[in-house]
Amino acid sequence: MLAMPFLDVCKLILPVIDKFGAAMALVKSDIGGNITRLENKYLTNPSEFNLLYSMVRVEIEAKTSKASSSCTNGLLWLTRAMDFLVGLFRNLLEHPDWTMPQACADSYSKTLKKWHGWLASSSFTLAMKLAPDRKKFMDVVGGTGDINVDIEKFCTTFSPLLEENHKFLASVGMDDLKAS
Repeated sequence: MLAMPFLDVCKLILPVIDKFGAAMALVKSDIGGNITRLENKYLTNPSEFNLLYSMVRVEIEAKTSKASSSCTNGLLWLTRAMDFLVGLFRNLLEHPDWTMPQACADSYSKTLKKWHGWLASSSFTLAMKLAPDRKKFMDVVGGTGDINVDIEKFCTTFSPLLEENHKFLASVGMDDLKAS
């Protein structure tokens, strides 16, 4: 998988996360930090790190892949955060009667919760109570386009890339790390 196109798609999500306000400030910071970490590594040698997984392979060889500041850890948590967002967007499409906190909580329980400890899980649960009104959020994010079509297209095209990341990380024994 090409590094910069993947990271560019992840960057496109940041303004959408802004529309959640305080509820997702930590998520946005985490995603942004992981994008920056991977992008900075790419920029050290664009030809060597043109492929996203080459960063991980270099760290595995150097035995630095499990460090909390590694690109491997960055890719893992970026992929997990994107799993959460895809799940949230799917919930917004498939459950029009759910409130935003319900949609967030369901996605969280299916994606991130098992990887978080008690403190992170409690903080996330509290933050979801600050989620914006669903209709207001959909109106703001949708603008003049058809938000449901856009969400469906994003989820359908981006999910296979996330699945590919998980398969790769699992193949090198790095898809089951918990939050430190």
